[in-house]
Amino acid sequence: MSKPMKGKVAVVTGGANGIGFATVQRLAREGADIAILDREEGPLQEAAAFVKKEGGRALPMAVDMLKPPAVAEAFAKIKKELGPVDILVNNVGQSARGASVELQDSSDDLVEFILAINLKSAMLCSRLVVPDMRARKSGKIVCLSSEAGFNGTAKMSEYAASKAGIIGFIRVLATELAPFNVNVNAICPGLTRTRAFDQLPADMRSEVLAGIPWGRAAEPEEMANVIHFLCSEQSSYVSGHAIVVNGANCFN
Repeated sequence: MSKPMKGKVAVVTGGANGIGFATVQRLAREGADIAILDREEGPLQEAAAFVKKEGGRALPMAVDMLKPPAVAEAFAKIKKELGPVDILVNNVGQSARGASVELQDSSDDLVEFILAINLKSAMLCSRLVVPDMRARKSGKIVCLSSEAGFNGTAKMSEYAASKAGIIGFIRVLATELAPFNVNVNAICPGLTRTRAFDQLPADMRSEVLAGIPWGRAAEPEEMANVIHFLCSEQSSYVSGHAIVVNGANCFN
């Protein structure tokens, strides 16, 4: 079987669950060596075992993505043990979930947490791989935004702001890195059947599902397929784009 990504080094943050784990599986089937960053040791080892089963090298690391020194240390270890990063998938992120409130009832801590995990972590990880990508004139960076970055969702102002920030970020970075043959894109998932989906308030889940013409939530693998495209050579002239993947749930 052909392994188009054999010899490529990929990093997937938040790679032990949901869309992240589905992405690890998709890239592993293509032959990539993968560093998996997450907080949960058990799922991390499961993800690593899948990569090894597919014949790739795996480097699972329990990392708190809210701690820049720990993230920088992890990326230094990735370069030392696997080599320079060819593919970065900035997947880690979170919504306020059960703490979703209107802006007037929000808090500084909630705002800082959501911006840090969704936006700042992507900017930091990208900054850590960009020098090698520029030097090698090759690379793929994919960030996870959300349809909320375009149309917003009530009681999720922090989340929408962080995901809109991702869209602005990838557009600038794509322009900066175009002369170096580095592609930078984002996908904007709609409602996806992950653990985060289960933790949303029931009324919010029902409301969102009712507005999806496809009639269901997406599966993580459907998002991973789009991410894979953006990480592959098939997307060689695609950069600076935020691809909405939401079952024809067009914006108001």
